[in-house]
Amino acid sequence: MNISINNPKSTLRMDVKQNSLYPVFLKMNRIQTLIVGGGDVALEKLSFLLKSSPNANIVIVAPSFHTTLIEYTKEYPIKLISDNYDQSHLEGKDLVIAATNRIPLNQQIFDDVKKRGLLINVADSPSLCDFYLGGIVTKGDLKIAFSTNGKSPTTAKILRQFFEGILPEQIEELIYNLNLYRKEIKGTLKQKVEQLNTLTKQFLP
Repeated sequence: MNISINNPKSTLRMDVKQNSLYPVFLKMNRIQTLIVGGGDVALEKLSFLLKSSPNANIVIVAPSFHTTLIEYTKEYPIKLISDNYDQSHLEGKDLVIAATNRIPLNQQIFDDVKKRGLLINVADSPSLCDFYLGGIVTKGDLKIAFSTNGKSPTTAKILRQFFEGILPEQIEELIYNLNLYRKEIKGTLKQKVEQLNTLTKQFLP
């Protein structure tokens, strides 16, 4: 995949610092998520979450809701609360997404969340985010996440589309068979790792 950007006014930076984010895969059905906002931005965040974790426990608070948000409640475990945001909505929550179109309100939500020691993502405000929602590719049990450290969601999207196209559908069968083999092989941890490495080399380009 060749990606080039022709801009004579720009210069390539060679001193870019390494992305220091630590990727984790959350069991969204075990935590409680709050989204504040009911418009297009909230819909985008919700759609992203549901695509990857359709069993996520999500509460959405807003005075009104996008019609698609309402439709989602028929298929997914989502609860809608028609109300203006209040810090009492943070009770029992583990993770918060502020997705309103009001900057002062998003800042208030951020301040309230940090007082409670919770994690938050504020839409379009990287400096107010504890985490980002990156590009994700899912093939059965295989899940790959991409992050540009909040710099270029478009790049993450391009990478996601690329890997969605090249990963074979039979990768799920490969993972299943390797899991069975891993349970049956004998020896020390080092010996098991060596055997698995030898077996998987044949699948590498």
